[in-house]
Amino acid sequence: MKAAMEDRTPRINAVLYFYLFYLFYFSTQPKSRFAVTIAVSSRTLFNMVEERKIYEEDGVETYVKHQVEHESEPLKPGAAFPFVKALMNVNSRLRELYPDSEELFDIVLMTNNHAEVGVRLINSINHYDLTIERFCMTGGKSPVDYLKAYMTNLYLSKDAEKVTEAIEQGIAAATMFMPDTQTVLSDTQLRVAFDGDAVLFSDESEIIVKQHGLDTFFEHEKEFENKPLAQGPLKCFLEALGKLQKKFYAKNERLNCPIRTYLVTARSAASSGARVLKTLRSWGLVIDEALFLAGAPKGPLLQKIHPHIYFDDQMFHIEGAKELGTISAHVPYGIGQKYHRGKLIEKPETKE
Repeated sequence: MKAAMEDRTPRINAVLYFYLFYLFYFSTQPKSRFAVTIAVSSRTLFNMVEERKIYEEDGVETYVKHQVEHESEPLKPGAAFPFVKALMNVNSRLRELYPDSEELFDIVLMTNNHAEVGVRLINSINHYDLTIERFCMTGGKSPVDYLKAYMTNLYLSKDAEKVTEAIEQGIAAATMFMPDTQTVLSDTQLRVAFDGDAVLFSDESEIIVKQHGLDTFFEHEKEFENKPLAQGPLKCFLEALGKLQKKFYAKNERLNCPIRTYLVTARSAASSGARVLKTLRSWGLVIDEALFLAGAPKGPLLQKIHPHIYFDDQMFHIEGAKELGTISAHVPYGIGQKYHRGKLIEKPETKE
């Protein structure tokens, strides 16, 4: 009898260990119903330029073989890496103030990689001590159709087509770009910068600029100053950030809040700024800093802010920002996609 009990002891201990782990894990992980879910692709979280080249030049089998052979070597950080680290810092602060709260950032790795590549991804995540427990590896299929099932608040990818598809499904999304130079970012405060039109707001006012010019735009904004702009693709993400900010304010931590938001817009404050601020007020949202540049380049100002991510719908603003070291994310939405530096992009005629 004693021998039989001794034989069962390891199994009992294993079951007990699993049960305790289960309780601990699910008590510390955010529930998707309450969490702010950030879905990142493997190529945004990690720098996989070399691996991508193998995939494109030699095919999927060689790519998978390479990943398996190098699975003990951690991948290098990618464009979204500092952003994810900053999200984790916010979670740590939230848990200090609200030990039982489920309102946290939940980071999901959303990738069309094959499951065999998963070991290297897991090893890399563990190497950098990242808290990413939920994976979606679709084996070559687009992961976009899974975003709603994961209750995604923001999707970040290197694939512009997938990002466009996500936005069309009503999900906040952006294509990420590595900066041309490295910048030191805050490790205690998440800083998120947004453009206004076609990002936080719809492109309704930008359409007027493009089609009728600035004078008509200024007149329009004055006339409709008290009419809120329609929401843009990233409004819901700003809303989610604001929800978490209020949890810090409730604990008298406003001045020490680990989340800071910025509006960086080409609008002029005097001629078209009031409508923007009144729109945010009508939504019940507060932006920490509103910077109206009246058409001046955004890059130098962003260089002073050091955001972990900057969202803009215009590629020339993205290019200017990343040249000066800002991690940028392009939002492919609105009429601005048909223009570059204010000029209509001419499409070649198709032959029938």
